[in-house]
Amino acid sequence: MTTQDKYVPTEREQAFLDTVENPKYDREIINGLAPFLEGRAPVEMRGFYSETELSILRDLKGTERDVEERMPVKMTRHYFTMAQKSPHLQRLIKASPDETMDLAGSEDPGFQMDYSPVEGLLHKYEMGLMYVISTCSAHCRFCYREELIARKEIERQDGTVAKKGLAQIKDVTDYILAHNAIVAANGGRHPDSGREKLREILLSGGDPMVLPNSKIAAWFAALAEAGIESIRLGTKEMAFHPKRFDEAFLGMLDRFHETYPDVGFRLMVHFNHPDEYLLKNEDGSYQENENGTFTWHPDTKHAMDEIVKRGWISVENQAPIIRGINDDPDALRIQQRALKRVGVENHYYFCGRDIVAYRAFNVPIETAWNILNESQKGLSGVENHARLSITHYKGKTEVNAVTNEPIPGLPGSENGVVIFKILRNAADAKDRGKVCIVGRNPEALWFDDYADRVLFDEAGLFDYTRVKKASAETPVAIGAAT
Repeated sequence: MTTQDKYVPTEREQAFLDTVENPKYDREIINGLAPFLEGRAPVEMRGFYSETELSILRDLKGTERDVEERMPVKMTRHYFTMAQKSPHLQRLIKASPDETMDLAGSEDPGFQMDYSPVEGLLHKYEMGLMYVISTCSAHCRFCYREELIARKEIERQDGTVAKKGLAQIKDVTDYILAHNAIVAANGGRHPDSGREKLREILLSGGDPMVLPNSKIAAWFAALAEAGIESIRLGTKEMAFHPKRFDEAFLGMLDRFHETYPDVGFRLMVHFNHPDEYLLKNEDGSYQENENGTFTWHPDTKHAMDEIVKRGWISVENQAPIIRGINDDPDALRIQQRALKRVGVENHYYFCGRDIVAYRAFNVPIETAWNILNESQKGLSGVENHARLSITHYKGKTEVNAVTNEPIPGLPGSENGVVIFKILRNAADAKDRGKVCIVGRNPEALWFDDYADRVLFDEAGLFDYTRVKKASAETPVAIGAAT
């Protein structure tokens, strides 16, 4: 990038950025399996993997089943402490040979790169998503972005092969300004895509909270100056290292709000299981407060309280339902109650994506629906807002219903049906609200597993081709990415 291509902050931006503090955060991270394999991990952590587990993982090193080649291993001290009493959290963070038994899956889940107008930015829906960093404080083994975290090369739509790049401020803000200028000149809709103004951006990755405050602030200010109305930040740091939400970070948020009071901010947290924030007794039960509610870890509760008490910030949780981690209606019921009680909305639960090795993690679609449905029995109307979503190439699709009885007069429904409904659709969202009905398949992990039992498909979930096709390619049907 030449000097004249660098992003230059406005005076207002610079005045805000000059106030930002950048403390260092000691997460006491254990990187990789080597510290455990070589006996270099802290003494109290060495038993985290059994000798049998280490022996098997050691034998896989350097082979096509090397778990660290699929996904790097990483853990914070805080998460280790919480995981000691939780097999669910251990499953989330511990490498397992099961991960590489079956490496089927897509290197670009959902064909996301089809909607990348500039490197590091996805503009599939009415909002944009940015990859601003390619790592997190710790690594979930089921990570939806394993190709980014592992820095894998993927094939783009034009046939080129490269690692996913990270967003750059000038490239992104130039795109926002250009897109919105075209929309304004065309009466409120883009003439090609039909999209409206790009008004909301999600900072993602990786985890943006791994960045220093100054870099997060630089993104916030630049997006605000470009006309973005609402900024989201997606993070699992509240689970991995809640002390990251300290006075320096909170002060940065306050000064941003003072500088740009009309720009909304949404913190999208990622709790998979209540064991990530609730304290447990020695017998494994949750500690209770005097009124019967459960006791949060003090660091996590302090961080959450400080965020929530800033009324201009909204906080929402979303998480996939993963086998061996949270495929339990009781755990999800506790989670939804506990989060809502402290001011966190329950946004989405997800079916697993078709990432590489998804069969090691995904719960069958119908099982996931039954788990969430069962978990929401006994919840109040404000506690059970979460919906079950599965990300089709066309967009986020709700698993709307699973029936047990046949539909009279509908061949193929003898064992019941699954009803999908498109919640978010690319570009001008012309298919939003349309449904697809398939005959049940209790073993189905992905849409492909229903391809032979489609009963009604106004949504076009099983008649899908990519939005744009490289000249050398033929249309790619629904099954081609799995």
